[in-house]
Amino acid sequence: MAREQLQVLNALDVAKTQWYHFTAIIIAGMGFFTDAYDLFCVSLVTKLLGRIYYHVEGAKKPGTLPPNVSAAVNGVAFCGTLAGQLFFGWLGDKMGRKKVYGMTLMLMVICSIGSGLSFGHDPKTVISTLCFFRFWLGFGIGGDYPLSATIMSEYANKKTRGAFIAAVFAMQGFGILAGGIFAIISASAFKAKFDAPAYEVSGDASTVPQADYLWRLIVMVGAIPAAMTYYWRMKMPETARYTALVAKNAKQAASDMSRVLQVEIEAETAKVEDQKSTNAFALFSKEFMRRHGLHLLGTTSTWFLLDIAFYSQNLFQKDIFSAIGWIPAAETMNAIEEVYKIARAQTLIAMCSTVPGYWFTVAFIDRIGRFAIQLMGFFFMTVFMFALAIPYDHWTHKDNRIGFVVMYSLTFFFANFGPNATTFVVPAEIFPARFRSTCHGISAAAGKLGAIIGAFGFLYLAQNQDKAKVDAGYPTGIGVKNSLIVLGVVNFLGILFTFLVPESNGKSLEEMSGENEEEPESALELEQQSGYGNNRTVPV
Repeated sequence: MAREQLQVLNALDVAKTQWYHFTAIIIAGMGFFTDAYDLFCVSLVTKLLGRIYYHVEGAKKPGTLPPNVSAAVNGVAFCGTLAGQLFFGWLGDKMGRKKVYGMTLMLMVICSIGSGLSFGHDPKTVISTLCFFRFWLGFGIGGDYPLSATIMSEYANKKTRGAFIAAVFAMQGFGILAGGIFAIISASAFKAKFDAPAYEVSGDASTVPQADYLWRLIVMVGAIPAAMTYYWRMKMPETARYTALVAKNAKQAASDMSRVLQVEIEAETAKVEDQKSTNAFALFSKEFMRRHGLHLLGTTSTWFLLDIAFYSQNLFQKDIFSAIGWIPAAETMNAIEEVYKIARAQTLIAMCSTVPGYWFTVAFIDRIGRFAIQLMGFFFMTVFMFALAIPYDHWTHKDNRIGFVVMYSLTFFFANFGPNATTFVVPAEIFPARFRSTCHGISAAAGKLGAIIGAFGFLYLAQNQDKAKVDAGYPTGIGVKNSLIVLGVVNFLGILFTFLVPESNGKSLEEMSGENEEEPESALELEQQSGYGNNRTVPV
């Protein structure tokens, strides 16, 4: 039996799109802009770090990061992100969204700056410092996932909620784009000022001493957008759903939202008191598992599978472009020129596929629903991955390289106009308010576990099967072709697990989570509820 909705929550559900919605998108979205910049800018400078700190005098090829060092530099932020998603997700439900929101941002600002600093100049101390700060940077970024998604879902109206949450996440695309553009501009300026010969002409002279400042500048600039939004995060009121449903303070919730919505809202203390005795089951209790167990399995598994494919592609696209010859051989360039070429490739992919994909989701998510977009995205990612993998030798011929890049870009487009956006949106909508941030954090952490597997695994898997063609220090792998086949299979599994995720389009958060339902009073009611409604896993 459904309980009457609180007036303050109903006012939020039916509110017209107002300026405060866009303000919330910008405030939360700038966190994601910074997240994406910080996570992906490292892929622009890993080759440069190898040249600066692991140069071997007289070697035929420029220095590269040893396998364990490369894995640490690329993966340590993901380890921090996973821990941050679990910790801050839990803390957001215990202390409130707003109280925790500022902590994550300050951590990101401090650690972005710290990542560009180092104790000493020898490889061990520089890489150790970088990894230390990138772990804690990731920890702060991890907190931004559940908090931003939960705050935006609890502020939004039910008609355009999907678009608003997706718009916050879509700022990632601009963050990736900004990282590429800033690296292009910085590398161009350094190249003009400190020109150097290609490595094959003079190995020692090809990496100028000033190149050490370039990578530091690129990683530190991520602190600026985060610092700019700190004040506004602190000005945001706590969400009414947390204040009313978790903190049980109806008066404060009504007061906060009256100010935000600019309408009079009655404080319904009696209704809030009535909820104290109902829907009191604990996280991971039998009742929680009955109502939301399959939902949590659906959100964690799909995010896990998506991130294996997405992050292996995104972090190591420079290696794929090198393999097909789109980026010249390292020895034909100097160190700064290589940064420029890698950044240009990443920027083109972001501009042509990543950014448009995110905003297609924003445009269509409330029209065709989360389920359809996620299913379509996984389907086309599978198709394009196999289309790249099976005739891989065909794509490596010089005349076909542009075709390869187009196909590769389409997998990014359908990742973002697909599960990369919906896996972020849905966990913020389908769980009860008192578990919403925690469950989103668990789902996101499963995704980051997939990202770690993608980041570390692809590094080794994509190595050539021929020992003579393997990168220095790596064992033989299964090759790029077979790695792409593996990623295709991963995407196909994503299609299957999507059927565990319910459709939340056009429904209130309380309707999706079952918070408006009375506790069943009889065995018959319990049987009816378990057979229909909250446990339904395929949208109708």
